[in-house]
Amino acid sequence: MSRLPALYISHGSPMTALEPGQVGARLAELARDLPRPRAIVIASAHWLAHAPHVGAAAHPQTIHDFGGFPQALFDIRYPAPGAPTLAARVAGLLSDAGLSPTLDPTRGLDHGVWVPLRLLYPDADIPVVPVSIQPHLGPAHQLAVGRALAPLRDEGVLVIGSGSITHNLHDWRSYNDARQAPYVQPFIDWVEQRMAAEDVDALLDYRRQAPHAERAHPTDEHLLPLYVAMGAGGTPMRAQRIDAGIDMGFLAMDIYRFDGAPA
Repeated sequence: MSRLPALYISHGSPMTALEPGQVGARLAELARDLPRPRAIVIASAHWLAHAPHVGAAAHPQTIHDFGGFPQALFDIRYPAPGAPTLAARVAGLLSDAGLSPTLDPTRGLDHGVWVPLRLLYPDADIPVVPVSIQPHLGPAHQLAVGRALAPLRDEGVLVIGSGSITHNLHDWRSYNDARQAPYVQPFIDWVEQRMAAEDVDALLDYRRQAPHAERAHPTDEHLLPLYVAMGAGGTPMRAQRIDAGIDMGFLAMDIYRFDGAPA
């Protein structure tokens, strides 16, 4: 069985589902390039919990966790099956790492899950196990979550973190596709440079070291899935940035692919 990479995907606004733009093209290319996974484990910026929770529903519902968008978004369903047996395997790996997981038999798929997965695998025929993130525990904790999940990549499972490289909704009306927020490109460049240098310590300390970190991320939750993908991506880091543009002038849509060996 071919080893799969780990991915970090910037999922953008819910409107990405209707207007996929450049990120839609990049994800379609990835789906063509990757071996087909037997299942997907995905950590979403839109499922927050105090400890790791693992979705174990056999038939997870599509969650429309947003408001004020066109009805067409609320009509979308992503009817991928769940994978209770794999969810138990995920919980076991997290438990072995001392991370005290909880299985949730009712959790559905929020838009941080179904928006990018519709672009990767529109047929919704690959089982999906969602995983929560823990924003109060910071990047190092999420890196540990990813490292615990790394063995799944040799079991035909695609591990994904879904968030956004920059995410400041205070800038929703301040910029547009023709006028870019000044902090976005310096932050993108810093992350890419630290990835290329395999500088895990700096990436974990991004809040102090990255330019304009607090503008790029007033809160952590959309960057934290990056560390899940980093951890699952193994060593050496072997990070590849895939440029998917900048939406609305402030949402960087970068994708990262990690192809290191699980520890």
